[in-house]
Amino acid sequence: MTTTAQAGAQAPAARHLAPTHPRHTTHAETPMPDLASRLTDNQLKVLFGGLHASRVGKNQKGFAHVQQWDVRRFLLRVFGFGGYDTELVSIDCVREIQIPAGKDNYGNDKFRWTVVYRVHQRLTVKDIHGRPIATFDGVATGDAQNQPSLGDAHDGAVKEADSQSLKRAAVNLGDAFGLSLYNGGKTDAVVIWSAAHPAKPSSEETPATGLPEDPPVEPEPDDTPQRAEPEALASQAEQPPARPRTVPSPAKQEEDPEDRAAALDAMWQAAREIGFTDGLPAQFVKSFGHPIDLGSAAEFRQARDLMTGAAA
Repeated sequence: MTTTAQAGAQAPAARHLAPTHPRHTTHAETPMPDLASRLTDNQLKVLFGGLHASRVGKNQKGFAHVQQWDVRRFLLRVFGFGGYDTELVSIDCVREIQIPAGKDNYGNDKFRWTVVYRVHQRLTVKDIHGRPIATFDGVATGDAQNQPSLGDAHDGAVKEADSQSLKRAAVNLGDAFGLSLYNGGKTDAVVIWSAAHPAKPSSEETPATGLPEDPPVEPEPDDTPQRAEPEALASQAEQPPARPRTVPSPAKQEEDPEDRAAALDAMWQAAREIGFTDGLPAQFVKSFGHPIDLGSAAEFRQARDLMTGAAA
């Protein structure tokens, strides 16, 4: 009886393990379709098509780029609603800088904030049946400089990092997602063909080259500028810029060279203290209508005072 009880106890374990073997046999008999058949003809037309010029803009550094919302629009157009997933793998605050900005009307200290974030984002695209096709990762940093509100600084920095990381992940999908812009900012297709997705000889249709019926892509509205400058500089930027000059004006030729050099050094020092050295050249041109090397000592001091809060 003892032997019979032991045998009965072992039998359920044997029945539990038995189904593990047929699983492999069933999978082999019904293999997953290859990648080429999991992308439809219409999807491939868009992916092989070039980037229409109406979708391209310029970022703050003057480089050609596509807007984050436009990338999401084309993910929806190519893969459909629910046809892609994004995952924020990590969000890290790299730096938070508190910048003295003078006094308010009540004599209290004022501050501005510069914040930097790094985001690691993962993009997964699916076929029309909802099965994952591929996964791409993108990592980017974003900053919000010289913000009067700490909350706005964090919000602006993390949104910029999120936007850039998604675009860097999506660029692996080819020209329709901005890959060609890495070729000198051009919109002409660079992928053109793929051995994994050969063209069908019977097809008389040409690859799509974008959607020219769409209106030009505009930057998404944002009430928190990514690179905010002091209010006075921003107001000056609204004025029509002066015509570019190739030589200093007579008034500037009469300036004391040592005084001008000292004012220039002080301006750059103020920019370094608030982490604004990268943005200063472009903002100087917007504010005064000419590059820094044509600026005057008075302009350098004005820019310095605005960055340090002395003009508040």
